[in-house]
Parts: sequence; C-alpha cells; structure tokens
Amino acid sequence: MRFLLIEDNKQLAEAVVDRLILDGHVVDHAPDIQTAHDFTATTSYELILLDVMLPDGDGRTFLAQHRKQEESTPVIVLTARSQVADRVGLLDLGADDYMVKPIDFSELEARCRAVLRRRGGVAQNLLPLGDLRFDSLSGTLKFPDHDVQLRTRELRLFEVFANAPGQVFSKSILVDRLFSYDDDVTENAIEVYVGRLRRHLKNSTVKITTIRGLGYKLEPE
Repeated sequence: MRFLLIEDNKQLAEAVVDRLILDGHVVDHAPDIQTAHDFTATTSYELILLDVMLPDGDGRTFLAQHRKQEESTPVIVLTARSQVADRVGLLDLGADDYMVKPIDFSELEARCRAVLRRRGGVAQNLLPLGDLRFDSLSGTLKFPDHDVQLRTRELRLFEVFANAPGQVFSKSILVDRLFSYDDDVTENAIEVYVGRLRRHLKNSTVKITTIRGLGYKLEPE
C-alpha cells in the first residue's frame, strides 16, 4: 500500500520510511506542508502519517484542509504533545488516530493496520472472502484444508483487491500502489503478481477477473 509521511525530522522520517518499506509498503516523504499538498494533488494514498510541527505551518491546518476537501484518506497524527486536550482536538479535526513521540515502530505498524482495517469495515485481522479467510497480520490466505503464506508484493497486491472486492483496478493504479517513483518497473510486473495470486487461488471460490481494457477485480463467489 502507498503511504504519505509528512515529517520534517530527517532522522525520524528515514527510520519510519525504512521500517514501512521493510513491511512491503511504498512510502513518499514530504518534509513540509507544501510538498505534501504537491504529493496529494497527483497521488492517491491509503494512509497519511502527519507530524504536527512543520517548518511551513501547523499539521493541524493540513488536516483541517484535507477533511474540508472531503478527503477520506485515513490520517494518523504523530505528535510530541501528550495533553488530553491536544489529542481530543486532533481527533475532532478528523484524525483517525494519533501517536505521541517518541514512536515505537511496532506500535506504529499495528496502528496502521488497525486504521486500515477500520477503513475497510473490518474489525479484526481475519477477513472472510468466499471460501477463504485473509489474515492481514500474518499475510496468510487460510483455506479450509491449507494455508498459503503470501510474499511481500503478493500480500500488498492482495490487500488492495481485498479491501475493495468487485472494484476494478487498472494496471497503472496497481503500479502506483505497489511501487515507488524510484522503482524501474512496467505494468507487466502487475501481470506477474496477478498470475502468482491466481495460482494461489486456483481451487478457491475467490477469483481475480480480468476486465478487458480496464484492469482486474477480485470476485469472492
């Protein structure tokens, strides 16, 4: 999945980006609000991680503008402010969650998963799809008689499909969700990963269907 990190502390930003990339996500880093606006004007994100104190303004202003534009992208605020009033104010502005610095990376990953589950209308890690259950925490497809452990790119691609069953995704959108600007890939890479997922789903009631000229969609029967 593609995340946007808005954080001016270079050392912290690099640590967060490195940790999320290891978890298989694509992360764009904006060190200030203007760069963040430039990113969001051209790219769709599954999640935004937002610092409060930024060199060209207050992260709360960005959050308020983001919600005013009816943008539904989940936002987790990273703040050094631990007062209850500050946290309540952030939630009232539209933040989905917050973390008080210093950040524990394991907790950050867990909060990201929790926010994304809520966005998809799922309260737990196990998502039922047809005759299988998808465990987003372990990256496992659980069939009645066996489990399949997905590799990192397979997992992130399946998450995109599983969070929106029946929605058609073009190859270009999937490239954008799975790869960063620095990755030298073509849309053929998506065909490779879709092929791998189809092999995993071969005897399942869950199918990835090609919509000619448009892209792919997940169909749980």
